[in-house]
Amino acid sequence: MHVWGHFKTITKHRHMVMKLCFRAGLYRQGLAHDLSKYSYTEFSKGIRYFQGDRSPNNYEREVTGISLSWLHHKGRNKHHFEYWLDYDIKNPANMTGMIMPRKYVAEMFCDRIAACRVYERDAYTPASPARFFYRSDGRFMMHDVTRRELGYLLTFLSVRGLDEALSYVRHQYLRGADIPEVYTECGNLREFNEMLEAGELEI
Repeated sequence: MHVWGHFKTITKHRHMVMKLCFRAGLYRQGLAHDLSKYSYTEFSKGIRYFQGDRSPNNYEREVTGISLSWLHHKGRNKHHFEYWLDYDIKNPANMTGMIMPRKYVAEMFCDRIAACRVYERDAYTPASPARFFYRSDGRFMMHDVTRRELGYLLTFLSVRGLDEALSYVRHQYLRGADIPEVYTECGNLREFNEMLEAGELEI
């Protein structure tokens, strides 16, 4: 059991997200972020499957075939896009993503920055969260609107850096600014890396 290691990791992450949310003007969400990780259901699994360099939910899933901690977590935290999955009204046999309110997209943005910082440590760069986004096929479960908004924020972070990105979130995105038409989501991680290196990402 890794009680102290897991506690330090989730608390470090939570405090980091809290600070980022505060800078984006999301005070209530910052204070409430990830409190369910301290519940018995999530904390007991976290200390059991703790590894230190990735989410214990992934290891729990590999060992048991299901992450009970994750199922508990994503059903109680609106900043995860999985919270917003519902039956497709046009095809009830399928589930699809709903449009997320922008305040939760902004919290998800902060959450992804903090997660990459905690797990990547010295290897972290402003492009790390966007690279994680493009590595994950889960992004295709998001509603197109939500995926475009999050992709834009992560690309903005990669190109302009943290200070400008948080300022944009606070003063423009959360006030209803449209995502610029010039922004085009990359098709995959390779395309993102190539365009970032060539300075061709338009925001």
